[in-house]
Amino acid sequence: EVGVPRSARVGVYMEKRLETVISVFGTAAAGGVFVPINPLLKPEQVAYILRDCNVRVLVTSAERLEVLAPSLRECADLKAVLCVNGKAGCESGVPVLCWEEALAAAGTAASKPKPHRVIDADMAAILYTSGSTGKPKGVVLSHRNMVAGARSVAQYLENRPEDRILAALPLSFDAGFSQLTTAFHAGASVALINYLVPRDVVDAIQRYRITGLTAVPPLWIQLASMKWPDAGPSGGPTAPQHSLRYIATTGGRMPKATLDALRALLPQTPVFLMYGLTESFRSTYLPPSELDRRPDSIGKAIPNAEVLVVREDGSLCDANEPGELVHRGALVSLGYWNDPVKTAERFKPAPARASGLVMPEIAVWSGDTVRRDEEGFLYFISRRDEMIKTSGYRVSPTEVEEVVYGTGLVGEVAALGIAHPVLGQAIVVVATDRARGELDLQGLAGLCRERLPAFMVPARFIERKGSLPRNPNGKIDRKLLAQEFEGLFEATA
Repeated sequence: EVGVPRSARVGVYMEKRLETVISVFGTAAAGGVFVPINPLLKPEQVAYILRDCNVRVLVTSAERLEVLAPSLRECADLKAVLCVNGKAGCESGVPVLCWEEALAAAGTAASKPKPHRVIDADMAAILYTSGSTGKPKGVVLSHRNMVAGARSVAQYLENRPEDRILAALPLSFDAGFSQLTTAFHAGASVALINYLVPRDVVDAIQRYRITGLTAVPPLWIQLASMKWPDAGPSGGPTAPQHSLRYIATTGGRMPKATLDALRALLPQTPVFLMYGLTESFRSTYLPPSELDRRPDSIGKAIPNAEVLVVREDGSLCDANEPGELVHRGALVSLGYWNDPVKTAERFKPAPARASGLVMPEIAVWSGDTVRRDEEGFLYFISRRDEMIKTSGYRVSPTEVEEVVYGTGLVGEVAALGIAHPVLGQAIVVVATDRARGELDLQGLAGLCRERLPAFMVPARFIERKGSLPRNPNGKIDRKLLAQEFEGLFEATA
């Protein structure tokens, strides 16, 4: 009714609430393109996204609009704001419509606008990356991407109508939005939670009898170290552990110590280890039956996808030979919005194609280094842009972190490469204490010297109180940490 043209972008900037879900699916149903914006972003960051993808209508709350309004002056394409929970003024002069009033008017209208006709290859959404490696990039997803991804993930998680899935991740994060699409594909229910502390997540599992929970490793680390409620005095299934049918992790490698703790805490709950890219939604998963044999694997390709390991020249790697992970199939997105250079870097013709196929199939070249064993299971080595180059060696930060986690002394850890006048980069480990006391840095350094080759032993161990900084998707913000310790070794020359 506000005149959104076909494929016009509609920004949704709210915490998780019913109107958020209505807005994103309503935009898709109308033939528009929804842009979920992380509610943790600041006004300047929100305005950047609105400008970058030419958002025409913004849906937000009155409280958020009051803070956001001054930043909207530069959003030339913005034609209207749909305001939930009351009506606020907008200094930028953009017309503001009240959600409740618009809803009442739509219900009494004699004729209703018809949605624009779209097909499955058309745009459905633009999801912005966290921006941890630069400016946020808008990944364009089609209706086909959305449905194929929902069908694939729901298949291996065996989602069913009686499931209750907890949406703990941001809906602007591909794995977070997947909680909605997979549940709706299966006819299941979703509980929305805007948690402040990990205890809120445990309470929500118990309150809503949650059967499925997907989270990123930093949250799992916190949940694994907590005391969960016990069963009731009669032994009945009152503790949250009894309702969980599965848990899953995405957005980074799960430390083995955390995985072991979770399996001890939830002995009857299968654990799915998953790996994915916003550019292809989800790529691999490890079946729970394989956890004991290969807990460090990211598994095999999800249904209706193929994952290849490729050399720099485009040829396929042999077993256990490191190479770049390349994802092909129906989940490959439509590229980055308005960024042909970065799109050309990441979206390239799929390798190993039959010679008679003259039209190129586009695949996602992840930039991640992995290897595939003789049985076809994949193992993550490192992101190309996170590799630490020290003393002529290339060191994966995840390998260092796994050893540090294995000492049992730390709560959270990040291994960083910091500029060094002699080594090129020095390995710096930033960690929190597991028991929230004083971290035994000397003992930690000694154990690392015992368990790591000399060139991988960190040059410096730094304790951080509280928790490590997070990006808006809940992952540890390595870029922010690296900036914090720039110049650490300048006096070493």
